[in-house]
Amino acid sequence: GAAMLGGAQLNCSHVQPKAPPQFCTFSWALHTMTGDQKIVEGSFSLPPGASNVQVYQGSGFDSALSSPIVICRGSH
Repeated sequence: GAAMLGGAQLNCSHVQPKAPPQFCTFSWALHTMTGDQKIVEGSFSLPPGASNVQVYQGSGFDSALSSPIVICRGSH
């Protein structure tokens, strides 16, 4: 993920094509252009072999206060 120039974007990949689909959640602390902190959160699923999938995009941010935390688990 990256946050700069007024925007933030998080991309993810599922690099094991024979593994089951992944269900993922994320949390990311971002710094707004007005000087505040905002935590963005969400969930998404990734099919096997998915590459560079955009899972979050937002505006109004000038930097990241933390690295995004992404937790995934396979569906059985």
